[in-house]
Amino acid sequence: MSCKAARMPEPGQSWQARLRRSRRRVQVWSKRRLPPGTRLLAGLLLMLGGVFGFLPVVGFWMFPLGVAVAALDVVPVWRWLRWRWRGEGRDGRDSGPDR
Repeated sequence: MSCKAARMPEPGQSWQARLRRSRRRVQVWSKRRLPPGTRLLAGLLLMLGGVFGFLPVVGFWMFPLGVAVAALDVVPVWRWLRWRWRGEGRDGRDSGPDR
């Protein structure tokens, strides 16, 4: 048996705060334990399971969690696209979005 006691929600804590904390915990776990390609695949599988949320066991909670996990791999792509959309790379002098 584990020495850790089950965490009870604090009386003044909203369900949104608990949901954010749980989502963040899953993101940190997947970032540490799963390689980048696997994170994207796991996120897509969670989103696919969320589509079938009306079935037992799987639920609609899987879709936003899948988006959060997949976003760990997609964020660098979004940064590059945002940099391109702003027009910072049009003159050819900038070497990338980190500059």
